Amino acid sequence: MENTVSDFTEGRITAKLIRFMIPILGSLILQAAYGAVDVLMVGWFGTTEGLSGVSTGSSIINLVTFVITGLATGITVLLGTYIGSRNTERAGKTIGSAILFFLISGIVLTLVLIVFAEPIAKLMRAPEEALENTVSYVRICGSGIIFIIAYNLISCILRGIGNSRLPLIFVSIACAANIVGDYILIALFHMDERGAAIATVGAQVISVLLSLLILRKQELPFSIRRKDIAFSKEMLSFLRIGSPIALQELMTQISFLALIAFINNIGLEASSGYGVANKITTFVMLIPSSLMQSLSSFIAQNAGAGKEDRAKLTMKTGMLIGIAVGIVMFLLAYFKGDMLSHIFASDEGVIARSAEYLKGFAPEAVVTSILFSFMGYFSGHGMTLFVMTQSMLQTFLVRLPVAYIMSIQPDPSLTMIGTAAPLATVFGIMINLWYYLHLKKKRENTSIE
Repeated sequence: MENTVSDFTEGRITAKLIRFMIPILGSLILQAAYGAVDVLMVGWFGTTEGLSGVSTGSSIINLVTFVITGLATGITVLLGTYIGSRNTERAGKTIGSAILFFLISGIVLTLVLIVFAEPIAKLMRAPEEALENTVSYVRICGSGIIFIIAYNLISCILRGIGNSRLPLIFVSIACAANIVGDYILIALFHMDERGAAIATVGAQVISVLLSLLILRKQELPFSIRRKDIAFSKEMLSFLRIGSPIALQELMTQISFLALIAFINNIGLEASSGYGVANKITTFVMLIPSSLMQSLSSFIAQNAGAGKEDRAKLTMKTGMLIGIAVGIVMFLLAYFKGDMLSHIFASDEGVIARSAEYLKGFAPEAVVTSILFSFMGYFSGHGMTLFVMTQSMLQTFLVRLPVAYIMSIQPDPSLTMIGTAAPLATVFGIMINLWYYLHLKKKRENTSIE
């Protein structure tokens, strides 16, 4: 048996944080490659309509995935707290109730995505030439959404107990299966976006089944009894923490969907170009995303153990790591956007549009590391309502208005549309810094009294 638990309350922060973050980063890289290979294969062996269909359709599926992951983050934080306080009985009850909740959610989402795929695609302003491609992609992926949910639930549970290595193994399996499936179905059988969707679902099925077999051989710090698979107060606890994060992800993804709708109105070439750029930005955001996930788990254990100074130092360490890597990613996205875009597409017009968007987006690589470190700190303390609120303010006060205004200009520039993201992030940093200083002053006043 292998011990899967890591203790983040003792030892050197930087070394432990990096060691914990690397497998999460590896998982996110593979997840990004998982989605990027669909665009790459369709971009090289499919049609422009198919590329637009994958771009719009995958964004719809991502909305569902990120919302579910947001809810499951409540489990990560709750488990981290219980592990930190050595309360393993409540950890088992939390996971039992989560299994029931996400099973029901998966069934409902499957029906919604299959039945309402066409109205959703029309709402997204999918280009008329690519409407059928978008609907096809959403329906096929929707039929396997329960496996996508299962993978994310398993990964959040493992991160909650301090294990980031096994999720890396699981996504490696899925990525390998998806690459093989994409090549066979798109390059050899020319199934375009349908082949990409079938490969995606098939890879998730394989990953989940194998991950369950691997988990049976692990030594977990809790046990799940049959009676734990029920509606309980633990379900309310993880939903209380996870719901604001899920709502935050919902609003963020809706803003991205709105952005796609704005760009789809510009034309098929712009739609496909943004689809390529969107996959590149996913890689640009890997360090900030892995930092936020790592910090949430790391800080949750320290908060549970009452080590606030260590939690603060962890957040600041995360910021420094993120900024250092972010500068490199900024330079690549800004100056070499066309080279990066050429990896995913052969059409020169699509490549030019993609590089155009990346120039405006590039500063996001640096500023998001600061924002996500703040968010990891607050999430680790269970302050997810604030995390949700600041995210919604960013979305509706800055990101969407800027993107919309730029998209309705005569001869709209994707570079100017791309600036909406970093502008919103800077606004978010200001809000988070204010709240952090507010809490610090409040704690100091309390200690004096």
